[in-house]
Amino acid sequence: MTDASRAPTGGAAETLRSPVASHNEWDPLEEVVVGRLDGATTPSRHSVVSCNVPPLAAGLQRLTAGFRYPQALIGPAQRELDQFVELLESLGITVTRPDAVDHRRRFSTPHWSSRGFCNTCPRDSMLVIGEEIIETPMAWPCRYFETHSYRALLKDYFRRGARWTAAPRPQLTDALYDPDYRPPGPGEPMRYLLTEFEPVFDAADFVRAGRDLFVTRSNVTNRMGIEWVRRHLGPDYRVHEIESRCRTPMHIDTTFLVLAPGKALINPEYVDVDRLPDVLSSWDILIAPPPDPIRDPLLRLTSLCGKWLSMNILMIDEKRVIAERHHTTMLRALESWGFEPIPCDLLHYAPFGGSFHCATLDIRRRGSLESYFDR
Repeated sequence: MTDASRAPTGGAAETLRSPVASHNEWDPLEEVVVGRLDGATTPSRHSVVSCNVPPLAAGLQRLTAGFRYPQALIGPAQRELDQFVELLESLGITVTRPDAVDHRRRFSTPHWSSRGFCNTCPRDSMLVIGEEIIETPMAWPCRYFETHSYRALLKDYFRRGARWTAAPRPQLTDALYDPDYRPPGPGEPMRYLLTEFEPVFDAADFVRAGRDLFVTRSNVTNRMGIEWVRRHLGPDYRVHEIESRCRTPMHIDTTFLVLAPGKALINPEYVDVDRLPDVLSSWDILIAPPPDPIRDPLLRLTSLCGKWLSMNILMIDEKRVIAERHHTTMLRALESWGFEPIPCDLLHYAPFGGSFHCATLDIRRRGSLESYFDR
């Protein structure tokens, strides 16, 4: 047995320098996990899936649930993903990948059975806070075992000194989902599919700014999930809720992002700037421009995400940012705000759940834990 294959014990763990260290969204990026398209399977039928994707995609998903994604979607997305990985590596960033998995294999618990989905979006299933990786209790049954494709990486990071935590594994029984749920109409109060039966959350509903985190309650993150994170992190951190006006909220990274110290980006359609948490009162609030329209009819039909993927950007450091080449209006806005945008193609990743922020998980950024707000 090699030294690398033995988990540290006793005091040895104290002397290791963790390979995992990421406190915010903008310190210089040194290592990142990028998702895979191998084995991608359309999500199995469930109310928590159909309520969170655009109506056209939801109808198509119900018809094709559990089938392999067609090559017409996989091919262009794979070419763009490969170019994205090459770009990251050319910037001196270490890129790691999950294992390839056959997501069409069926699995079950005592309460339900499902096929898988894909491991294209590591941002959803794992939350990195400093030197700790937290596996999240996701609300989509088809994503129940998604982190298993990252287990080789997680075990390696743990052996080298990282902290590895898993939130309580949810039951995902019918009691978690409101059987009478329907999306709220214009002028109606917000409603959510999830009950408070047990804590569930996706990591992609959180963004990090040192000792402060921002979160949206959504149709995959309930109040119990937010409270679990708050209690787990303890008094050294504060968790602030961003109210979303999206009628079908899912994931904060098309709603609100922190880009650099003192700069936050908001979606004007989903966020009321006058109702932001008070801690942001001294920050520059940047208003995202309208997304450039997507002309490709296949992308418009199959995207699991809304039109605001133009906001789904990845900070390389406080200045440099990778953004979608198609969204020229966003590229110009970033430049006008003092950033240095790096255009890249990932438009065809949308049918698999996102863009640059979704497709990645920051493992290490060069920087320390700091407070960026008065406490």
